[in-house]
Amino acid sequence: MDKFNSLQKELYSINQDILSLLSQAGSIPGMSEDSFKTWLKNCEEIRKQIEEKILRVAVVGPIKSGKSTFTNYLFHGDHLKRSAGVVTSMVTKIQKGDSLKAKLFFKSWDEVNLDMLQAMVLMPSLKDPGGSDSFDIRRTEDRSNLHLAIDSLSDALLISNDILNPQIVLLSSYLKGYEVMKERISLDTSEAEFDEKRFAEHKIFVSDDSLSVYLKDIQLEIDTGFIGNNIEIADCQGSDSSNPLHLTMIQDYLFYANLIIYVISSRTGLRQADIKFLSIIKRMGIMDNIIFVINCDFNEHDTIADLNQLIKNIQEELLIFLNNPEVYTFSALLNLFKSMNNNSARGNILKEKELVKLNQWKGDREFYEFSNRGTDSFESSFKRKLTQERYSLLLKNHIERFGVIAAGIKNCLCINHEILGKDSSNAQKMIEGLRDNQEKMSRIKDMIKNTLSGAVQKIKKETRLDIDKFFGSRSGTIIGDLMEYIRNYRLVYDKYENNLDLNGFANTLYMVFQDFRMEIDAFMAERLNPEMIRFIKDKERYIKEQLESVTVPYETMVKDALVNYISELADFGINGMDTKGEIIGLPDFDSIKSAEDLTVPSVVVRMHFSAKIKTEAIMRLGFYNFIKFIKKIFKKETQNRREEALALKKSIFRIKQETEKAVISHSVNYQENLKFQYFFKLIESASNSYYKALVDRFHANSADHLNIADLIGKKQTDKESALKVLKEMEQIAEQIDLRIKSVKKELCLERKLYLEKP
Repeated sequence: MDKFNSLQKELYSINQDILSLLSQAGSIPGMSEDSFKTWLKNCEEIRKQIEEKILRVAVVGPIKSGKSTFTNYLFHGDHLKRSAGVVTSMVTKIQKGDSLKAKLFFKSWDEVNLDMLQAMVLMPSLKDPGGSDSFDIRRTEDRSNLHLAIDSLSDALLISNDILNPQIVLLSSYLKGYEVMKERISLDTSEAEFDEKRFAEHKIFVSDDSLSVYLKDIQLEIDTGFIGNNIEIADCQGSDSSNPLHLTMIQDYLFYANLIIYVISSRTGLRQADIKFLSIIKRMGIMDNIIFVINCDFNEHDTIADLNQLIKNIQEELLIFLNNPEVYTFSALLNLFKSMNNNSARGNILKEKELVKLNQWKGDREFYEFSNRGTDSFESSFKRKLTQERYSLLLKNHIERFGVIAAGIKNCLCINHEILGKDSSNAQKMIEGLRDNQEKMSRIKDMIKNTLSGAVQKIKKETRLDIDKFFGSRSGTIIGDLMEYIRNYRLVYDKYENNLDLNGFANTLYMVFQDFRMEIDAFMAERLNPEMIRFIKDKERYIKEQLESVTVPYETMVKDALVNYISELADFGINGMDTKGEIIGLPDFDSIKSAEDLTVPSVVVRMHFSAKIKTEAIMRLGFYNFIKFIKKIFKKETQNRREEALALKKSIFRIKQETEKAVISHSVNYQENLKFQYFFKLIESASNSYYKALVDRFHANSADHLNIADLIGKKQTDKESALKVLKEMEQIAEQIDLRIKSVKKELCLERKLYLEKP
């Protein structure tokens, strides 16, 4: 990692030297400013890309598998709260920093209220929120009414499917934390920053559900551990959270992740929850860059043989998902305790019972050494993957571009030096010859631009059709499948019959609605979102392939044009020009997206239900009860609870109708955003970037050299002074070019070494 950082610093230094050289060149009278402006812009772009390019590593797995402990081990300290609450769906993002720092981002009041309103739909014993007097947690009366409504709920409504009702937990957490958080929340997203002295305070917000529910995002900077710069480690929520929306938050992050580390607890092995989540990852199409870590709990295994058998079983089960799963076994807690014990000066002091446990583990040499071997193997592979990716990005996106800029500056200086060294007549002939070649290059540039422009229109048309087809509502599409799932949802009356007798119609309707909403959210998270993410990634690859198929053939044309240009310059006595004619790598899509701030619309969907459903249901029940009353007057038989059953069925039908409308509305909005705000912009940006990569090498040879010839008629001292400066600058440019080649050679060597490591 240190080698990479030193090479990256050298790139910063090269960039600064090029900027200084360009500034000096721009001060010479007669030098064309157009090429300098382009190179200055390119240097600034490269600098930003080096700083902003982040490799993302997602740490995922079910609840209690040891994800936070594992992440703490990576950063050599107990920085993240272990065994935090599960109410919120945040992904904690950590990067290396100069010191400890925690940055917390809070929801706005509108986001809090909307969150609560949706959790309160159909809630019994509560005045309908969402009307003209919509709920606002800042109002004392609204909080009091909600408290009373929650307190009046029966146990059957507080517990759903053997777990606490997520909506009630959410509402209770908001209410409980209001007094503490009311000064921190504002009309817009607010934030709080905790420096090294107060860093530990951020854990309070994470571990307390009544505070964490107000959080929107967490970003940490940690100055210990072996994670390098520009690498982000994301500690994700448990994949088996009872709230399906938590899974969608993980899916959002996984879309951008460069590497996934999947943590499996040795206490449980591969569980049904793991199989389910791994199936989702596979359907998302991102299974090809994943490392499995079996987080070993020594207390659960009598012998190494028992542990090895567990590892073998897990490896065999993983073959369902990929052919050669990369699996490492060690104790993350042991590694964390070791690093804390060795780094106690930083305040990471082990508690007495933790120190006793560490010494106990050290005493069991067989398990201790087994874990150490697994740790060494993991760290070697992990560092190799990250370093290989980082070196590849530097080679592809920055070194080659620096080489093109340096070669262009050298050529530009050389041409101007030669022109200035001639008399007026010969200088004019040379300039006319240069212009003839520049016209040829302009025609090539126009040809490339026109070809790409035609390709862009064609790709946009195909993309539009593919997106519309994918999001169509007919049978066989993901939206069609979701609509069919909603329509086929059946109310199992027997399941709720006892609750009707015990708690009445309004309470039972709320229970029915909560079960239905959980089913729909789960369907979307587990079946719809993975297919959507896979489609987007496949479409990105297709766009990249199409644009490359158009641009790559022009590489040879550009190279040949430059070689011919240099040959003709030699006829004028200008030798030693740098063609920079090797094939240059086209920019990668991640860099293009980052530069243009392009992001895929979030897959997180919150279905908005109107409180009118409850009003309609109560009115419908009243109507059926009136019919029942009339029947009694005329002494006609009525069946027990028949009216409530009919009202429930009609109500769920109405809920399904609203859900279908919400699905269609969201689908239309999402596909239009995906088209116009993401894919079309990506196609345009990628086309422009590819065009730029091809024609950047023409800049040095397309400058107007007429102005430099004006110096020929000036005083001899002015001319000699300009010649001297140009010569000195040529030498500086040559030194910069040599440094670029040296860095490129080192990068290639380092990448090769990492690739060859077992």
